Amino acid sequence: MTHDHDLVLRPTPEQTEAALNPPPGRNGGDLVVETLAGLGATTVFGLPGQHALGMFDALRRSDLAYIGLRVENNAGFAADAYGRITGEAAPLLLSTGPGALTSLAALQEAAAASAPVLAISSQIPGAGLGGGRHGYLHELPDQQASFRGVVKSVHTVRTQSQIPSAIAEAWESALTAPHGPVWVEIPQDVLLAETALPVVTAVDAAPHDLPPRPELTAVAADLLANAARPVIIAGGGVVRADASGKLRQLAERLDAPVVTTFGGKGAFPWNHPLSLQSWLEDRHTTDFLEDADVLLVVGSGLGELSSNYYTFKPRGRVIQIEADLGKLESNHPALGIHADARLALSALLETITEKRRDETAADRVRTVLDLVRERIDAQELTLEQQVLAAVREALPDRSASFWDMTILAYWAWSAFDARRPNTMHSAQGAGGLGYAFPAAIGGAVADPTHPVLAVSGDGGALYSIAELATARQHDLDVTWLIVDDGGYGILREYMTDAFGQSTATELTRPDYVALAESFGVPAARTTPDTLAADLAKALATPGPSVVVLPALLRMFAPTHLG
Repeated sequence: MTHDHDLVLRPTPEQTEAALNPPPGRNGGDLVVETLAGLGATTVFGLPGQHALGMFDALRRSDLAYIGLRVENNAGFAADAYGRITGEAAPLLLSTGPGALTSLAALQEAAAASAPVLAISSQIPGAGLGGGRHGYLHELPDQQASFRGVVKSVHTVRTQSQIPSAIAEAWESALTAPHGPVWVEIPQDVLLAETALPVVTAVDAAPHDLPPRPELTAVAADLLANAARPVIIAGGGVVRADASGKLRQLAERLDAPVVTTFGGKGAFPWNHPLSLQSWLEDRHTTDFLEDADVLLVVGSGLGELSSNYYTFKPRGRVIQIEADLGKLESNHPALGIHADARLALSALLETITEKRRDETAADRVRTVLDLVRERIDAQELTLEQQVLAAVREALPDRSASFWDMTILAYWAWSAFDARRPNTMHSAQGAGGLGYAFPAAIGGAVADPTHPVLAVSGDGGALYSIAELATARQHDLDVTWLIVDDGGYGILREYMTDAFGQSTATELTRPDYVALAESFGVPAARTTPDTLAADLAKALATPGPSVVVLPALLRMFAPTHLG
């Protein structure tokens, strides 16, 4: 009897001939780029270094497009954005030691945001591995230990024949829900040595599905079908799973109001009658969520930002659908369903066929949003709302936007209508500065058919200035809005509120318009009144551009401090 797993694909005569006579002049780096191409990669990001030159030499013999950034951390942010936009694993090629370590903050953000990034780093020569102190340039006793607590999986290669399988295994890990960054490291001598191995062709590395257990979805469906006041919290897992359509179907079937987390922006239509929008940092929304008799949390761990800084205390039954096993019930007792959001929502839709209509749901949503609006309007924050509205007016609906950790972004988390799923991205996962502009570069590479917007404060902008050269070199359609308030604005506000004055928050900064123009990037200085027109003009002009808005913005008052 023949079993399916006994079947072997036999090579054609042409394949056999090619395998027996591989082209000359190939090295271990060729095995890397051939494996990436065989997995379906078309674009790689990175920065060369001495130990990684074998990989970069091989790039010129491949069809892979290379986007080289000026700082490894920025290359990581670009790969993160490419992975978010495309849903594909974004290859990130790095060197050893300082080059590798400089990417850590970007990989932490990718891990927090579940962005699939395939980081491939060189290592010192194989003879130096194992913790001895040999004195190689860039040597670390255990380089992978620096990454093990940040990425999903770590893979160390010691021979050329291990390269295709290690990269394929890492690729599969990056794309299995929850998505995330992975780490592969290959010694310098393995990359440089000539190889007689056949050219790597098709590589099988399909990610695993993560379906829900049917007995759990049966219980969840029963709870939701019989709930009097069901409410849904939609997190980033809904966006990553491309499940916004199924979320809307379920919400309408249940008459369940929906609030989206800051990572889940765009998962539910902003102006839908059941949309609570994203006002999670508001006590009125928190009270409404606490009053739900059944709360369905999809693709969120209900962490600090999604729980109004842990002041949210649900009184009803919680159902949590989450692909990251470590997040299940990590903050609240729940019926925990370890599953991909799309598969779990599909299972619920197949089970819940009818629900008693709640004619008051939309009215209750409007009441909450009215209360939120009254609270914000009472704080005299007209400038901040004007600026955010100008950005929304100027940005085309299909354009992606990338936001740094800056006051305008904090406003956008709560108040910005993303309009479409997977179009608004920020660094709120790990919270590091410098994300927006290099991420926008990755977004522009991922989708060159629409202009891309980056939004930074002047403090965050200084992390990324070098990438103006990258945007110009590749002629990427990225517009960078820099809100210049002369310092770390949000930290200035936090310290003033806490201590009566701020320390170490004021910055001497350049003339950003002149600086951008020195890179050959057109730039303009604007005002709140002209921002919408100036930003729209920049976005409509092909290639990179910078718009500088000198403005001192304030945050709305928090509601989690009592």
